[in-house]
Amino acid sequence: MTVVLTTDHPAWQTGEDEQRARAVRTASGIWTLSFDRQGLHMTCVQGTEDVKPTFATTDPARLPAAAPASLRDGLNQLGTTQRLANPWLWDAITTAILRQVVRADQARKLYRAWCSTHGTRVEGPSGALAVAPTAGEVLGLTEEQFAGVGARFHCTALQAAATHYESHHSEWEQLDASDLAVALTGIPRIGPWTAAAAATDFTGDFSIYPHDDLAVRTWAAQIAPEYPWPGKKDKAFGPMWTGWAAADRTALHTLTLSTLTWGSHARPDLEDPCGT
Repeated sequence: MTVVLTTDHPAWQTGEDEQRARAVRTASGIWTLSFDRQGLHMTCVQGTEDVKPTFATTDPARLPAAAPASLRDGLNQLGTTQRLANPWLWDAITTAILRQVVRADQARKLYRAWCSTHGTRVEGPSGALAVAPTAGEVLGLTEEQFAGVGARFHCTALQAAATHYESHHSEWEQLDASDLAVALTGIPRIGPWTAAAAATDFTGDFSIYPHDDLAVRTWAAQIAPEYPWPGKKDKAFGPMWTGWAAADRTALHTLTLSTLTWGSHARPDLEDPCGT
């Protein structure tokens, strides 16, 4: 059975023969992950293998029946998908903050520069990879060091997040996705979109993703162009999207993650939008 790996996180890089690779930090060590024609490969390169990366999956059979048939048909073509549930909450928070304001392609470049300059570099299957600097390391950076990689705008948000993370991460890591998103809004300059994006990345639960995000709206309209989608400024999109799944969080997770996966992989010729 063919499985599509969702590689929307900016840490994923494309190497030779379309191989995808990234480095991740778990509670016990740093791992390199790669995905090629032979499947997924994981190697612990620092620390121990006690805590392994895990993946969230989608099954098209769990798409909500109330969603438009044309949308379900397009998503059914993907088949089963897998996405890494980010094993490091701090990276999930960092990634969501660095996505604020800028477009997706800019956010990818910024994230990679941030990690390679201030984080920990490791050797991957096709070259160097890097993980983000720790919260403690972020608190030790100067304003000039933020500016040097283009993150001056994000300086205060990252430092505030690092301070709160140092004090609360043990508690946060035990919360479910919804409660975690609420808790993260207590950090200065972390709004509902950033908090939900970070909580989704960490838990792998896309039922709490900001469903009226520009990326979701854009890809849904590309999959089912004949459907009468609400306009860009129409606030009806979010309630409509969640309403198709009603109380079935698995259906909502499947619908949302599958749509984002379709945008990342099925139509690479289209420009990737970015939520703010």
